[in-house]
Amino acid sequence: MKKINSVAISILIVFFIPFICVSQDYTDDDASKLFAQTKQVNQFMRRFNAEEDLKGERIDPKKPEYRSKELRFRYLQMLFDNSATIMPEDLKQKFVNEVVMSKNNFLSFYDENWYAEVSNKFIYKGKEVDIILFLKIEKENGGYKWVISNLYFDKFNTFFIEKTDTLTKFIQPMSHELDFMNLRRVFEDSKNIEYYYDNEYVPDYKTLFLYEIKNKNLTFSEVAGVKFHFFSIPGYYFEIQNFNREGYNSGWLISNLLEIKEKDMEMMKQKILGR
Repeated sequence: MKKINSVAISILIVFFIPFICVSQDYTDDDASKLFAQTKQVNQFMRRFNAEEDLKGERIDPKKPEYRSKELRFRYLQMLFDNSATIMPEDLKQKFVNEVVMSKNNFLSFYDENWYAEVSNKFIYKGKEVDIILFLKIEKENGGYKWVISNLYFDKFNTFFIEKTDTLTKFIQPMSHELDFMNLRRVFEDSKNIEYYYDNEYVPDYKTLFLYEIKNKNLTFSEVAGVKFHFFSIPGYYFEIQNFNREGYNSGWLISNLLEIKEKDMEMMKQKILGR
């Protein structure tokens, strides 16, 4: 019996020693940092709205602290990337105050005014290339989904250069009298076909992207990075990124903030999203 007991004790020691060693290095401060991290984008939104506490627990909408100004003011102060020097402190404080004092400045997953920017690695004709996809939320059949709204690929941009040789590359104004027989010359000059398009023409990169994918010239490799652009708060644009680092100021945080006049908001979207 003593032999059996000693074997059992040895087994218990082998299994429990590793856990004892780990627990000795784990402190209450570590737990606090873990709870403080904004680990998910949806969690960022809930904390922005004061719908969740710092331990990640949802706040009952019937409770007074749900979306309360006091909680929002406290939480919003914690949702900025403290290492970012491009955001003036007075601008951050103004943003926080206006968000908290408004009855409508809340974020929602179903909002149409936020976009994902996904940096990707693709293989294009045997070589690794970088392609940025912009995605947005779209409603369909009673549900929602992410869809590609635009993309950036520098190889596509080289196909459509600025028209600088319009003096020699154009369709003669009297071509209609010749039944447009000179179109043959236009299509033989296929490398410069964009010179013969109207001035309002804008290349559709999504169509080019689809064409290259379907023809297997372009294959997906991996996602290299993600960030999100928000145009949901009137008068402001902000960007969030995920910061994987030690300490409380980590996770999904506001990395850029700009004050934008409402009349300039669409222009800002075009600048950032290429729309």
